[in-house]
Amino acid sequence: MLRKLRKPAVTLAVAGWFFTFNSAPAIAGLVSSKPASEELSMKRDEEVAKIKRALENKLVEEKLKAYGLTKEEIEKKLSEMNDEQIHMLAKASNRVLAGGDGLGLLIGVLVVAILIVILLKLLNKEIIIR
Repeated sequence: MLRKLRKPAVTLAVAGWFFTFNSAPAIAGLVSSKPASEELSMKRDEEVAKIKRALENKLVEEKLKAYGLTKEEIEKKLSEMNDEQIHMLAKASNRVLAGGDGLGLLIGVLVVAILIVILLKLLNKEIIIR
């Protein structure tokens, strides 16, 4: 009789434990308010800084020079842009900053290859390339 009740009892005990101990209490608090104009100007400043970091990239600098733009012209255009254009350019500059020259990828591939070779040697496996 005890064997028949064993699995349902364990199931109910685990379910009870989940319902009792895994429910997190809700925590509420006050949120400080900022004027919308102050928040927008802070966001705009952050995005302009991000754009300037992307413009410092050598590839971007060379490409802009190839188009005949100087740093002063770029600064002037940047100051004339509205918030929507700044936001769009900042999102595009994220892709520029995320890229690299391929050196990191090459190093990563080499490290993985070396780890695989070491692992195979430790497992006494032979590597045969035909």
